Amino acid sequence: MIVAVTDHAAERYRQRVRGTLDARLEIIGRVSRAWADGRVGTEPPPGAAAQRGSVYVRDRGLLFVCLHDRPRSELVVITVWEEGEQTEVPRHYTDALKDRRLRRRDESG
Repeated sequence: MIVAVTDHAAERYRQRVRGTLDARLEIIGRVSRAWADGRVGTEPPPGAAAQRGSVYVRDRGLLFVCLHDRPRSELVVITVWEEGEQTEVPRHYTDALKDRRLRRRDESG
């Protein structure tokens, strides 16, 4: 199984889980191990709309939302969700980062 990671998923991981120099490598490792252990499902988490072809890989309180390309044996990690009430980084911090990026984009054009 080949695992690829989008820029969005890597950024979410850095924001929500921990800052790291190579988030993609950490995500690939976690998703690969969880996939091999069978911690995969097709049922979306509460509050999410299922997209056709989506699979959900769980690893220690994280939910990796992926698209599975069966013919190519490729798994593309689209985004990262934290499960439960106890998140690694409180949402008000990451929401503030998002608000700041939106303001900068609006000011520039």
